[in-house]
Amino acid sequence: MAQYIPEEDWIEEIASHCTDYVQVAFITACLSIFVGGLILIILYRIVESFVSYIFSLIANHFKIQSVKFPLLDRWKGYFQDWVVRMLSAQTSVGRVVVILVFLFSIGSLVIYFINCYGVSEFCLTFEDKTINIDLFFNVFFLLYFGLRFLAANDKLIFWLELNSVVDFFTITPVCIAFYLERNWLGLRFLRALRLMELPKIMQFLHITTSGTAIKLTKLLAVFVSTWLTAAGFLHWMENTGDPWEKQKNSQNLTYFECLYLIMVTMSTVGYGDIIVKTNLGRGFILFFIVAGLILFANLVPEMADIVGSTRIYRGSYEAVKGRKYIVVCGNISLNSVTAFIKDFLAQASGDVATEMVFLGENPPSLELETVFRCYAAYSSFFQGTVMKTEDLLRVQMHSAEACLILADTCSVEPYIEDTSNIMRVLSIKNHFPSTRVIIQILQSANKLYLPKLPNWEWKKGDSVICFAELKLGLIAQSCLVPGLTTVLTSLFVRESLQQEGLSFASQYEVEGEEYKVMTQLFSTEFVDMSFRDACRLCFVKLNLILLAIENQAGPHANSIMINPSSSTKIDVSTMGFFIARSVTELRRVRNYCKICHGHIMNPELIGKCRCKGRKVFSIADRIKAMQDYLTFPDQSAARRTTVNETDLLGDIDRPPEIIQEQRSKVLLDSTGMFHWCEAVSFPKAVIKRKKKMVMNLSDHIVVCVLGDATSTPIGLRNFVMPLRASNFSLKELKDIVFLGSLEYLQREWDSIHNFPKLYVLKGTALSCADLRSVNIKQCCMCAILSAYASGGPGDQTLVDTKSILATLNIRSMQMKLTTATLSSSSMHLLSEKSKKDKKKGKGKPEKGKGKKGGGRERGNITQRVKRIPLITELKIASNAQFFQQSGGDDYDFINYAESISRGTIFSDSFLDSLLCTTYHNHHVLALFQTLVTGGTSPELEEFLAEDNQLSSSITNVIPLDLRNRCKLSLLPLTNNPATAEGLTVYFGDVFTKALSKLGILCFAIYRLKREPNPYEFRFVIAQPPIDLEMLSTDQMFCLVPFNILVTDLVSVLKAVSQVKVKEPSKTDEKVILP
Repeated sequence: MAQYIPEEDWIEEIASHCTDYVQVAFITACLSIFVGGLILIILYRIVESFVSYIFSLIANHFKIQSVKFPLLDRWKGYFQDWVVRMLSAQTSVGRVVVILVFLFSIGSLVIYFINCYGVSEFCLTFEDKTINIDLFFNVFFLLYFGLRFLAANDKLIFWLELNSVVDFFTITPVCIAFYLERNWLGLRFLRALRLMELPKIMQFLHITTSGTAIKLTKLLAVFVSTWLTAAGFLHWMENTGDPWEKQKNSQNLTYFECLYLIMVTMSTVGYGDIIVKTNLGRGFILFFIVAGLILFANLVPEMADIVGSTRIYRGSYEAVKGRKYIVVCGNISLNSVTAFIKDFLAQASGDVATEMVFLGENPPSLELETVFRCYAAYSSFFQGTVMKTEDLLRVQMHSAEACLILADTCSVEPYIEDTSNIMRVLSIKNHFPSTRVIIQILQSANKLYLPKLPNWEWKKGDSVICFAELKLGLIAQSCLVPGLTTVLTSLFVRESLQQEGLSFASQYEVEGEEYKVMTQLFSTEFVDMSFRDACRLCFVKLNLILLAIENQAGPHANSIMINPSSSTKIDVSTMGFFIARSVTELRRVRNYCKICHGHIMNPELIGKCRCKGRKVFSIADRIKAMQDYLTFPDQSAARRTTVNETDLLGDIDRPPEIIQEQRSKVLLDSTGMFHWCEAVSFPKAVIKRKKKMVMNLSDHIVVCVLGDATSTPIGLRNFVMPLRASNFSLKELKDIVFLGSLEYLQREWDSIHNFPKLYVLKGTALSCADLRSVNIKQCCMCAILSAYASGGPGDQTLVDTKSILATLNIRSMQMKLTTATLSSSSMHLLSEKSKKDKKKGKGKPEKGKGKKGGGRERGNITQRVKRIPLITELKIASNAQFFQQSGGDDYDFINYAESISRGTIFSDSFLDSLLCTTYHNHHVLALFQTLVTGGTSPELEEFLAEDNQLSSSITNVIPLDLRNRCKLSLLPLTNNPATAEGLTVYFGDVFTKALSKLGILCFAIYRLKREPNPYEFRFVIAQPPIDLEMLSTDQMFCLVPFNILVTDLVSVLKAVSQVKVKEPSKTDEKVILP
C-alpha cells in the first residue's frame, strides 16, 4: 500500500529537487527544439535534393520540361521581400519593430536582474507578477523569430545564428513553464547577448554616423554583453552545483557578486574574497581567464584611446584675434604632413607664423601625433572631413586664409584621388564661396573639372598644382634647355638639397640657391618706362633681375608678359616678377626714387623715400637721366658700360626666316599657342626599324615610356605641348620619337595626334637593340618616363625599378661608346694634333692652358667623352641612391645630391613645396606654369575645359601677337673662342648689351665644373653678380624673344668695348678668354 504523503511535504520535496528535475526538463526541451529543428532542415534538404535528382532523371528520359508555379513563386518573392524590408528597418514599420525587439530584450534582461536579486531559488512560482510581463516579451520574440525564419534564404545558416540560439534557450522555457507551473531563471541571462545588436540599431536610426562612434559602440557592446553573459553562467553554476555530486557543493551567490567576480578575473586582480566552489564553475573560469584577459587587454585600451582621441580631436578650433591660420586637409599622413610643415615654416621665417589647422578623416598615428606635439605652437589637428558642414564650422573655414588640399602622390588609383579632392573643393565652395582653395592634382585630365565648379575663381587666388603638367612640362623644357630643371626648381621651388661633402666650382652656386622669384609693385619712378629700361635700371641700380610683368588693370589685366618688347610700358598697377634674395631687397623697387636714390651706388642703402612728392618725368628726360647714372657700382674704367638712346629703345626687325614662315601659312591651333597639323593615325605614326628615316634621325628627342596596356595614362600631351609651342619656328621643332609599348602609346595617341613631327617605335629602354633603333647616340636628349603606379608606402623602394635599370642600360651604352672612341681614334688624334702644332709652330701648350675645358689628356691632346644627355623621372626621389657609385672612371651619378642638382633626375617630391609657395604668392605659380607649359594660361585652361582637344585655326592668318612670346634658351657665350680674344668680359656687360641690342634677358649662368670633368658637367649660378667675370665656356640661361634666332651671344661680345686685356692667370678659378 502506497504511503500517503501530505501536500505540504510534496511541495517541499519538489522544491528541493528543483535543480534536479525542473532544470533537466527545461534544458532538455531547449535542446530538443534546437537539435530537432536542425535535423528537420537537414532532412528537408536531403529529400529536396533527392526528389530534384529523380525528377531530373525522369524529365531527361521522357523529355519533360520543368514544371513552374509562377503565382506561387511571385507571391513567395513578394512576401519575402516585404519581410526583408521590414526587418532591415527600411520602412517606418520596420524601424518600430527593430526598436521594440531591442527594448523588449533589455526589458527581459532587467526582469532577470530583478528576479536574481529578489529570490534565492532558480524555480519561481506563477505568483510572481513579472512572469506575465516576461511572457508577453517572449511571445513577441517568437513572432519576430518566425518572420526572420521566413525571410531567411538559407534556413540552416539562420538556425545556427547567435540570435537564433538565444531565442531557442529563452523562448522555449516559457512554454515549458506553463506545463510545469514553474518558471526557471536558468538561461535567461542569454538575453544579454542581444546587446550586440545595439550598434546596428543605432546605425539604422542614424544615431551613430561617424566611423569612430560606430567602432566605439561595437567595442562597448561586445565588452558589456560578454561580461553580463559570463556572470549569468557563473551564477547558474554556483547556485545549482555539480549535478553528479551526491552532496550539494553549491553556494548562494547573487548575480551582482558574480559580476564582481568576473570583473576581478578579467582585470587579473583576483582579490580572493569570492571564490568558485563547483567543478563546472572552475572549469568555466579556467577557459574564461584566457579569453577574458585577451578581451580586457584589447577592448578596454582601445575604447580608452577612442574616448580620449574623441575628446581631443573632436573639439573646435578657437581662432586667436590677429593671428592668421590655414586649413590643411586631404592626404594627412606622416610623410605629407612632415614635408608640408617644414616647407611652410621655412617660407614663413621672419613673419608672424601662420597657424596650420589639419583636418584629417582618421585619427593620427603615434608617429604623426609626435609630429603635432613637436610643432604644437604652429599646428593643430582635428578629426573630421570637409564634406560635412559641422566639421567645416568646427575649424572655422569661413575665417581661414586659405584651404590647402594635399594629394597622395603614391596613390595606386590617381583618378579616384583627384576626384576625391575635387569633391572636397566643391563642398568648401558651396558652403564658403569666398574661401581661397589651393589643390594638388595628379592627372592633368582631371584639372579641367575645376573651372566648372561654382565659385571657383583663379583671379582671386584659387590655384591648381597639377603634378603631371608641371613635371612633364619641366622635363620637356629640359630637353631643349639642359639644366633648366635645376635653375627653375632653385628659383621657384623652395627646397634645400642636402649637398654635404660636395665641392663647388664657385662660391656663387651656394649663394645662387638663396635667390627666389618674388613679386612687387613698381614705384612711380617706373611709370611710362619701357620694360627693357626698367629691367636695366633694376639690374644696375637695385641689383635685381626683372623677368616679367603683370598688369592688374587694362586690356592685358591678369596676363603675364615675360620679357615683352620695348613697346610694353610700366603702369601704376603693374606688378613685376623679380629674382631676389629676400623681401628686404625686393622693397627697393617700391621705394626707389630718383631724387633720393639717384646718387646712391650701393643698392643696400636704398630705403624708403622721404621726399614729399615724386615728379613724373617724360621719356626724353628719363633717358637723359639714365645716361647720367646708369653705371655699375664699381666706377673703374674697366667695368663701366655706357648706354645710348638707340640701345635703350631700339628694337630689331624680325629675321627673314620668320617672315617666310608667316607667308607659308604655318598651321596653328585655334588658340594660336601651338603648332598644329591634321590628325595622324596611329599606324602611320609607327615607324619600322628598317626605314631610312630611323637611320637619318639626328638631334631629336627620344622619350622612353615605361608602361603597358594596363598602366594609367600619364598625359603625354603635357610633354608634347611645350615642345610644340607657337613661339618656336617650324625649323626649331625637333622630332620626338616615343619608344615603348604600342598598346599603351595608342591610348595616349588621341591627345597628341594633332601635333607635328611625332613618331612611335615599338620597344623598350631595357633593350640596347631598341635604343640603337632610335639612334639614341645622336639624340639631343633622352627622357625616361614611367607610367607604372606608385604603389603603397611599402613598395617605395621598388617603384622605380625599371626606370633605374633603363637609365643604367643607357649609361652602359655610353661607356661602350666612350671606350670605342678612345681606343680607335687616340693614335689618329695624336698624329693630327702633332701636324697642326708643327704648322702653327706650337711645340708645347702655353702655360696655364694645359687643362683648358677639362678632359682626359693623352700626350698633348685633350679627349672629351661622348655623353648621351639623359633625364630620368623617379617616383621617389630617394631612389636616386641606386645611381651612386663610389669609384671608377665614370663621373656620372657620382653623388645622389649632385645628380639632383645637375638636373639628370626629376621627381614629384621636388614640386611638393610649390603648395606653400602658391599660398604665399599665387602669381609665382602662374609664372612658373607659363614658363614650363609653353604659354598655358588659366584662360586657355578654361577653353580646354569646353573642348578637350585642340582644333585648327578657322583662318590661315597667323596671330603674330599670340606667337610673340619669349622662349627659354641656353645660349653659349661664343661658339668660336677667337671672337673673344683679348677681352675681359663681366656678366653686367653681357646682360646689358644682350638686353639692349637683341632683347635677350639673361638670368643665370651654366658653368663647367672643376677638373677632372671629362663629361663636361656644369653647375648653375642664379642671379650672377654684375662684376662676375665670364669664362669662354660659359652658357647663359636666357629669355629669347620670338623674333630672334641666334645660336650664341657672339654679337653681344662684339658690342662690348675692349676695356682691358687680362694677364694670364695661374689659378683655375679665373680662366682666360682666348
